[in-house]
Amino acid sequence: MTLVTDAPGRILIGFAAVGLIVFALMSWRARPKLAISDDALVYRGWFTARRITTDDIKRIRITEFRRIGRKVRLLEIDTTDDKLYVLSRWDLSTDPLNVLDALTEAGFAPGPG
Repeated sequence: MTLVTDAPGRILIGFAAVGLIVFALMSWRARPKLAISDDALVYRGWFTARRITTDDIKRIRITEFRRIGRKVRLLEIDTTDDKLYVLSRWDLSTDPLNVLDALTEAGFAPGPG
């Protein structure tokens, strides 16, 4: 039987384990970041949620670009108070095109561009 007597190693492994648990909990809490409420979108951050009404939205669009040999889609929501919300597949828990279709059906029509 092998006994680990390396105290600094135990401390590092302990920190790594705690870090992984915190990362898992925060990732679980953070996703999905966007939800459709009665008359508004709810954008959830790490600690707070913000309601975005249809009057607050200037434009909703999908942007695509190549990254490391594959196509990446992002959903962009531009608001009247000059905030830009950029959400990836990871943030939405599904393809941004599906989210754009759901937003269009719910009355949050994307603007030009």
